[in-house]
Amino acid sequence: MKFEFDSQYTINFMEKLLNTPSVTGYTKNAIDLVRNELKALGVESFTTNKGGLIATIKGTNEEEQRTISGHIDTLGAMVREIKSNGYLRLTPIGGYMWNSVEGEYCTIITDDSQEYTGTILLTKPSTHVTRDGRTLAREEKNMEVRIDENVKSADEVRALGIENGNFVAFDPRCVVTDSGFIKSRHLDDKVNVATILGVVKYLKEANITLPYTVNIFITNYEEVGHGASYGTPEKTVEFVAVDMGCIGEGLKGSEEKVTICAKDSSGPYDYELRKKLQGIAKEHNIDFCVDIFPHYGSDASAALRSGSNIKHALIGPGVHASHSMERTHREGVLQTAQLLFYYLVSK
Repeated sequence: MKFEFDSQYTINFMEKLLNTPSVTGYTKNAIDLVRNELKALGVESFTTNKGGLIATIKGTNEEEQRTISGHIDTLGAMVREIKSNGYLRLTPIGGYMWNSVEGEYCTIITDDSQEYTGTILLTKPSTHVTRDGRTLAREEKNMEVRIDENVKSADEVRALGIENGNFVAFDPRCVVTDSGFIKSRHLDDKVNVATILGVVKYLKEANITLPYTVNIFITNYEEVGHGASYGTPEKTVEFVAVDMGCIGEGLKGSEEKVTICAKDSSGPYDYELRKKLQGIAKEHNIDFCVDIFPHYGSDASAALRSGSNIKHALIGPGVHASHSMERTHREGVLQTAQLLFYYLVSK
């Protein structure tokens, strides 16, 4: 069966998604964007009480179902303190290094949906003023947000409507280069949510009947560990998380390949399902590798921990500098889409 992937559709939707702030805990707008896009593709969905999204494409076998997941939530922060000088102290959401967001532009979102821009800086940001910033530890107490408003005190900041608990989203700064690279914050996991929709688009346009009913589970708390801990459709027998593959020392992954994860911090993934995915990749000449991620967890492993009786797997394109200024390549997106498609149509 031939698969024709509309990569430009996927890239275009990915950019819309990247430019829709969705820090873990503040994901409704992004969920609505995905829901509306699925509806335009002819797929209905519903929102769980937890705020995730589940869509279903019926297949021949409705008693043994497959679930694929991508997560819509991203790294970000929350206002922890409004400082007396009018700057903000943050608390992180998700696992990133503070030096990876130093100097980044951001948006503070108030409880009444007002938005204010700012910049994340070291508390001693200028070498013209002090040399201490060269060696000052990049940690929470030494980082702050400079708001782009004429405020000099905590009371002036509160007058804007900014309060403790407000979400802070990092600017994605997405760029797609002529050489095919995609660089942006939050490719984890918005590039794969877009890839899933790209596969769905072809399935619907080609009027393909799947051998098994497939659930599309878009989760919204993955970055804090409990995205798919509730909500996996009860007839699911195989659960495949579509998330980023890591790139770095000791790893075989690259931005041009799809990675099949054998083991992460939660333990081994299901061996039979992994071998099946490897066999599909070999059969269809998909450029893939198998890697182990010791500092990683996925929605598939969260679903398993919650008591779901599933075989679980993890696939995704290689993403360089994950949880920092990330980068992947169109080719890695294509290889991931091919593996996902041929898995969904396999018996």
